Amino acid sequence: MIRNVNPPPRTLQQRKQDTLHRLEHDVDGWIATASPDGTPYLMPLSFLWDGSTLLLSTAVKNPTARNLRSSGLVRIGIGLVRDVVLIEGTVQTIERHEMPTELGDAFAAKAGFDPRQAKGDYPYFRVRPRLIQAWREVNELKDRDLMRDGRWL
Repeated sequence: MIRNVNPPPRTLQQRKQDTLHRLEHDVDGWIATASPDGTPYLMPLSFLWDGSTLLLSTAVKNPTARNLRSSGLVRIGIGLVRDVVLIEGTVQTIERHEMPTELGDAFAAKAGFDPRQAKGDYPYFRVRPRLIQAWREVNELKDRDLMRDGRWL
């Protein structure tokens, strides 16, 4: 006999609150990009959520940086398989010397490293979410979209 042990699905409002909490408090996400020829690349990076965008940084020679610069698109996974937030967004590159001090300090405090002090070139990447989805179990899949076209539902 199979019993259902899944909690009831969360409301849209509760999933949004849980997602915002995760964006504010989690430190790392899986960053998925693709090269111009379509080769996928996945790597973990720290992020800072500023209330409307995510800020990332990685070495300019890294495939993630090259892919973000060339396509301007990204998909980010935050959390666990059974409690995930997926974000699709557009990307703006901010060169290290263009980073406002206050924002650079906030990123360094959250990430535990300061790209402005790193050897080599570490640009920043501002991700503007276009789609945000969140679900825990199959009973939340139907209503997993929290944001579409950059607007909260």
